[in-house]
Amino acid sequence: MNHKHRKTLHAVFSHPLSGNISIKDVEHVFSELGAEMDHGHGGKLMVKLAGHKVSFNEHSHSLEKDEVIQIRKYLETCGVDPAKDYPLA
Repeated sequence: MNHKHRKTLHAVFSHPLSGNISIKDVEHVFSELGAEMDHGHGGKLMVKLAGHKVSFNEHSHSLEKDEVIQIRKYLETCGVDPAKDYPLA
């Protein structure tokens, strides 16, 4: 995973929550993590990672904080730990 993707992943897990994360950047992170993705009807992004499925709204603006929380919880469910598995150093 390159540095930009690691920064995005860490931004999803940051405290306080970042309000400046693009869904496209998160898509790249999902891809780097090996997720299967499909763009569904109605602007939905369906993601399958580590046997867990979820869908997210796709839009052109930055993610809302509740969407960032949803992505964070999904990644935690999938066993992703950015501090341990993808350090920024």
